[in-house]
Amino acid sequence: MPTEITVPQLGESIVEATVGRWLKHPGDAVAAGDALVELETDKVNLEVQAQVAGTLQEVRKDEGATVAIGEVLGMLAEGGGQVAEAAPAAASAAAAQPQAAQEPAGPTSPEVRRAAQDLAVDLRQVTGSGPRGRVTREDVERVAAVPRPAAAAPAAVASAPASPAAVPPQAAAYAPLPVTGMFPQESGREERQRMSRRRLTIARRLVEAQHQAAMLTTFNEVDLSAVMAVRRERRDAFKERHGVSLGLMSFFTKATVSALKAYPHLNAEIQGDDIVLKRYYDIGIAVSTDEGLVVPVVRGADRLNFAGIEQAIAELAEKARSGALTLEDLRGGTFTITNGGVFGSLLSTPILNAPQVGILGMHGIQERPIAVKGEVVVRPMMYIALSYDHRIVDGSVSVRFLRHVKELLEDPTQLLLEG
Repeated sequence: MPTEITVPQLGESIVEATVGRWLKHPGDAVAAGDALVELETDKVNLEVQAQVAGTLQEVRKDEGATVAIGEVLGMLAEGGGQVAEAAPAAASAAAAQPQAAQEPAGPTSPEVRRAAQDLAVDLRQVTGSGPRGRVTREDVERVAAVPRPAAAAPAAVASAPASPAAVPPQAAAYAPLPVTGMFPQESGREERQRMSRRRLTIARRLVEAQHQAAMLTTFNEVDLSAVMAVRRERRDAFKERHGVSLGLMSFFTKATVSALKAYPHLNAEIQGDDIVLKRYYDIGIAVSTDEGLVVPVVRGADRLNFAGIEQAIAELAEKARSGALTLEDLRGGTFTITNGGVFGSLLSTPILNAPQVGILGMHGIQERPIAVKGEVVVRPMMYIALSYDHRIVDGSVSVRFLRHVKELLEDPTQLLLEG
């Protein structure tokens, strides 16, 4: 009896998804629990699994189609009769698949499997370095970078001109698309790529943030000498005790929470004609991934010590890079911190993460000469930026907020006194 393959509940506020890639094809035998198709949402990618054993009978939604919750993606024929009939075709299809399509040695994500297929890497041979042995994109790229011994070939074949079928799969994966136009004799001048569901949502939300909020940015600079001294002095003992490095983010998160308590209109949002002031501090930490920027949330940052913040950020960053973030990891958030300095940015104006009304931007640290008590000294300096919604945050409040953050970072003992 045929069973419908439907779009499952996708999580809070998510009502539709994009069909990313079918992992099984019509005629393939499947076992209960096998992944059938990948769905892309604006927050995370997920797999739809087979609820019963049988044969994939029909695909109703092609890759790239937009689907809603409960919509039928395909049909699964239950039982063993059709499985036996489809066995030869399934075996042929499996033989035609590249090694990258084989089951991985450890848990992985749709993005990682796609990278493995593009790079012609056999996931069975990849040892995962992520949590619980999860295979990450870096693991796949590391294996792909290892030179492989060339297979010996007969002299007649070696001297024959290369045919299109002999092109390595990794070269074919990145072959430029032919383009015609003003220069028909040239190809590869353009490449067309379909935007992922996440990238489409990022694009839409960033434009909405600029159109719907009265966004302004104020700047300041911070002398990080004291913070760097604390990190040098406590680095080894901190890591030995807590198992995580003492980074900059815990200092900035602590300083931000203190400033939000002093200036609560930056820890708020607008709902209709009301201002909703939030007395909890769930701080989003922007993380760059291959699929685009995501903002996992450190819950109750005001109740965490330095080690708790560093551990939470490290875990979320690893989950982001390995594609293991859940909807709960991304839900909510009252304020965001983004660090463009890790990419070399010296100064930028971060865009609000709606419906939040404030975002703090960190930048690169540079040793610069500054005047201290009438003398010129060289100090590690960082520009910081606060973008805010001027509809509910006055300019004077934004300037004082940023100065509050600056003063705490330049005298981090105050952060310890505040608990």
